[in-house]
Amino acid sequence: MLTRASRHLKHLADRARHLRRDTRGLAAVEFAMILPLMAGLFFGTIEVTRGVAINRKMTIVARTLSDLTSQSSNVDDTQLANFLAAATAIMTPYPTTPVEATISQVKIDKTSGAATVRWSKGAHPHTVGDSVTVPDGLKPDPGATSDVYLIWSEVRYLYQPLTEYTMTAINLSDETYTRPRKSLCVTYDDAPC
Repeated sequence: MLTRASRHLKHLADRARHLRRDTRGLAAVEFAMILPLMAGLFFGTIEVTRGVAINRKMTIVARTLSDLTSQSSNVDDTQLANFLAAATAIMTPYPTTPVEATISQVKIDKTSGAATVRWSKGAHPHTVGDSVTVPDGLKPDPGATSDVYLIWSEVRYLYQPLTEYTMTAINLSDETYTRPRKSLCVTYDDAPC
């Protein structure tokens, strides 16, 4: 005859065997364990894809801004405002409010290779005469007969994610240099180069 303690142990062993074979609710438990990981991957993928698309559009904004400006031989405030508006419109369907664009003309001295700002307009304009570092490939060759002028566009964008759980805000930026197409330089308000 079984004692009370052994009956209790036998009952516990039977319950354990029954529990091991019982698979009801297993899918719900697995789903509850996997859901946070899958949700994080889903929203993370959306944010990264959106961030890459915005970064690509920023590059296009910088190129468009310098390209539009370099096609002119003389610009004024109205034209520059139109160029900035047209370039900013490229960001559609993403928010355009955080776009900060600046357009400048840089003069590179033919003998020293020193680059300085000639004029600058936009969200963060540079002071005339500021020194600028330009890529070596854009500097004039030794023995050049004239100074080199470049249109320099800079774009900044504060990327705000849709959900703050996956990532934080990121400062994106891009810049482009373009040579003037119709003249040696692009004058601003008829000021000489």
